[in-house]
Amino acid sequence: MAETFVRGVKLHFQRVGVEGAPTKVVFLHGLVMDNLSSWYFTVANAVAAFADVVLYDLRGHGMSDRPASGYTADDMVLDLCGVLDATVGDAPVILVGNSYGAFLAVQFALRHPARVAGLVLVDGHLGDEDFGERMAGTLSLRGEEADRAIASSFQNWLGRHSARKATRLAALARALVGDTSLVRDLRATPPLAAEDFARITAPALALYGERSDLIERSAKLVGRMPRCTIHVFAGCTHSILWEATNEVRGHIVDFCRVAGHAEVQP
Repeated sequence: MAETFVRGVKLHFQRVGVEGAPTKVVFLHGLVMDNLSSWYFTVANAVAAFADVVLYDLRGHGMSDRPASGYTADDMVLDLCGVLDATVGDAPVILVGNSYGAFLAVQFALRHPARVAGLVLVDGHLGDEDFGERMAGTLSLRGEEADRAIASSFQNWLGRHSARKATRLAALARALVGDTSLVRDLRATPPLAAEDFARITAPALALYGERSDLIERSAKLVGRMPRCTIHVFAGCTHSILWEATNEVRGHIVDFCRVAGHAEVQP
């Protein structure tokens, strides 16, 4: 097991592919019911055929530590800096984020543009004005209402696992939501402004499901992020990584092959 410590928090990571290759790709998973395995079993190994690939469990997820506090965007960006320092150093990377992972990728690009060679945003939350409140509202549900929300939001993800593993994932999710400052920190997350997206000059690819409840985010990217290409998957929901795995993988592999050789913008 590979791990690094960032500000006293153990973060579990996996490194696959061609170590030292000029194209470096870091995968970022979604919140609560997710971990690095969602990328490992779908896209990461295809990218690893030609790139130096890093996957890691966000704090509170998978095999990383679950501290009681420290789940703000600033905390998450500092964690990502620590993982990069421990793996690829200061070389520019392509960040591939799913859902909340896409939001984290954008946050990192705004703070460290010289370290970003490209962005892939997979049905991403993009920091709307009510972003933190909406996510916190869903995660703070209790009892049957919470069970219905989890079933609705994560049915595709849980359905891929055995009943035993799904139960374990649900228990870990309840601990993350109930025993940490995650919900409070999400509520305190400031929204991203239109001018924030304009500052991102790295090439970007945004993938959305036609039936996703986040589809309106794709329209907001048009004309805001200067070098962003958008693709919408017909009939898919927020879970396009599971519903259209082969197509999503193809788009990401093609993008990484090109962006990995592009010049990083100052």
